[in-house]
Amino acid sequence: MPPRLGAFLAVVFWGVSFVATRAAVAEVSPFALIFVRTGLGACLLLAILARRGEPILPPREEAWALVRMGFVGIAFHQTLQAFALRLTTAVNAGWLVGLTPIWSALLAAIYLREGLGVRKLTGLALGFAGATLVVTGGRIGAGALGLPTSRGDLLILASTLNWALYTVMGHATLRRLGPTRATAGALLFGWLLLLPAFALSGGPASLAGLSARGWLAVLFLGLACSGLGYLFWYGALEGLEASRVAAFLYLEPLVTLGAARVLLGESVPATTLAGGALLVSGVVLVQRGTKGS
Repeated sequence: MPPRLGAFLAVVFWGVSFVATRAAVAEVSPFALIFVRTGLGACLLLAILARRGEPILPPREEAWALVRMGFVGIAFHQTLQAFALRLTTAVNAGWLVGLTPIWSALLAAIYLREGLGVRKLTGLALGFAGATLVVTGGRIGAGALGLPTSRGDLLILASTLNWALYTVMGHATLRRLGPTRATAGALLFGWLLLLPAFALSGGPASLAGLSARGWLAVLFLGLACSGLGYLFWYGALEGLEASRVAAFLYLEPLVTLGAARVLLGESVPATTLAGGALLVSGVVLVQRGTKGS
């Protein structure tokens, strides 16, 4: 597959994932959704490894690293987002996830001693101002963070910081094992870690009442978002410069916005659009500052 097409499809899958998750958690418990989604993604990537003739099981010395990745990047991360999408809109989630590169820049400044020039600092300020506007909806005062939507937005924000930490944590393992094998291992261990929560939360009974529309959303999340999305994205990174691939991520909030409007009928307030524009502008400045350094 051409690298640009792969990157574009991955971003489309991930943009629509917030819409699919919001549709699914209206019918099924978050733990049941995450458990099935993770299992489907793991099965797909393990099947791809088997077809390539690569080892399916990870080496023993990498097991604990993959367990940590499975907890932070799969079980905990997807739990945050699934519960958040019971409280907020897919549109808000799509905009706020764009904050991840800003967290990555801050982590790099703290742990890697990378400098924060004027361009980066301006981008950080714009990004956080945009996120604040999306979360509060322009409301001022003590009630600005009290609504269910605001609480859901704060969970999405927590997931963006968590994903930045996961990226730093998993970087070395991805390089040692390769992206497909490392991601398959993280999904497998994440699925095993989710098993107790799935069983104790009444997951099997929850799945029994899932409609055809709900199952379609679950299958899309597992096979397209957790399986093919990672495969296409890492394939694009092998054929293009990382900066060119990363540029496709600017499309993700727009994909979410369009899909949420068409499939869920969500409204898009002017404050959300303004906050999203500020957030994306901030990310652009931060990434340009990173390349310049």
